[in-house]
Amino acid sequence: MSTHNDHSDAVLRVLADGQFHSGEHLARQIGVSRSAVWKQVKALAGLGLEVFRVPGKGYRLAAPLELLDAARIRAGLAPAHRARLGALHVLHVVDSTSTWLAAHAPVAPAACLAEMQTAGRGRRGRHWVSPFAANLYLSCVWQFEELPPGFTALGMAAAIAAARALHACGARNVAVKWPNDLVAGGAKLGGILVDVQGEPSGGLRAVIGVGINVRMPAQAAPGIDQPWTDLVSQLNGVVPGRNALAASLLDELFRALECFGAQGFAAFGDDWRALDQVAGRTVVLQQHDQRISGTALGVDRDGALLLETGGETRRFVSGDISLRVQA
Repeated sequence: MSTHNDHSDAVLRVLADGQFHSGEHLARQIGVSRSAVWKQVKALAGLGLEVFRVPGKGYRLAAPLELLDAARIRAGLAPAHRARLGALHVLHVVDSTSTWLAAHAPVAPAACLAEMQTAGRGRRGRHWVSPFAANLYLSCVWQFEELPPGFTALGMAAAIAAARALHACGARNVAVKWPNDLVAGGAKLGGILVDVQGEPSGGLRAVIGVGINVRMPAQAAPGIDQPWTDLVSQLNGVVPGRNALAASLLDELFRALECFGAQGFAAFGDDWRALDQVAGRTVVLQQHDQRISGTALGVDRDGALLLETGGETRRFVSGDISLRVQA
């Protein structure tokens, strides 16, 4: 669970405005000694946050932060979703929001967000770069009473929901890349990871993890193995509110999951085609040790990729497959 202590949390909440605060002021606000303040400031640096110390002025963060707040996120939800959502957890530091939620949310629907992940997961076992308070790391657990048609495309429906939330915050250039990436200008903006667990009743419990680059710090970028972008770049330097974005994302996920449970992926086909960054382009699929190149022809009713290769059309279901668009 969180490895962040209460004092460093309190120091961070004071410094989050990006203004200078003296050591004396911080000590008085938090109820600790000035030497304890210095230790907590050093702890923030350990999270990758840049803190300036100027004699006579005090401490300030290199940039203001909007910390995640469960009450603000819940208040931003549509009333029906606010009433339906069970627990909403906001953690400081966690291994993975999806892993944590799977272990700590017996009742669905529930959600978990974190300021930082130490073992964030992408598809195919990749590490998801998750610096502190920079991006959005959100997981939602959902119960399906029976298996919807096209269930393997659940991540694609979630990607459409995330794209809708991003469009609503002004990022109109966001598209989707099969099977469940969010892209803008050909660069990766976010991604979806779905973990599924069967239930004795025959139903299914799914944990849907969403990672979105909001304001990716340059020092974290070397850990990313493909072209990437963030919302600040897409919004011409405007930093979107992470709490409002989280609420919008949860609203769109709830709508999509309710629809998916009733109708499966077929209900999302038109939306996918409108957002599809891959259709009509030359792509390379990596499946285990096999590389397959061809022209993407879109997806079928169940979300499978249709690929024209070697004079025939082949069908690929989302799984242990990586897709790259050829330049």
